[in-house]
Amino acid sequence: MNILIIDAQGGGIGKQVVTTIKQNLPDTLITAVGTNTTATSVMLKAGADYAATGENAVIVGARKADVIIGPIGIVVADSLLGEITPAMAKAIGQSDAKRLLIPVNHCDNIVVGVRTLSIKELIEEVLRELHKIEK
Repeated sequence: MNILIIDAQGGGIGKQVVTTIKQNLPDTLITAVGTNTTATSVMLKAGADYAATGENAVIVGARKADVIIGPIGIVVADSLLGEITPAMAKAIGQSDAKRLLIPVNHCDNIVVGVRTLSIKELIEEVLRELHKIEK
């Protein structure tokens, strides 16, 4: 399974996702794409197999991924403090990959009806979904 993890800003969510997946599914191939070099570097240090930065990396990665994981803002143009370009959001939205979107209520994107969980609990949910996809 080829997993693409996308994150922005400081890469903290992506880092936690990479770490959790590598601890629980060590043979899984993870490509980390940050919208900036800081996010990319943090995810690479967390154990991603491959890493790249920027809009084109998101577009190419979305075409090749089986699963895309990231905060929900990755599918909303101009979100995450403007780091998600319209082209990025479109590529992720049009990808044939399954998308596991972490419902983080930040940057003016509020997911109504979603219970409030810690980032750790949300990432545990991501892991449960990955196990379902593997089967």
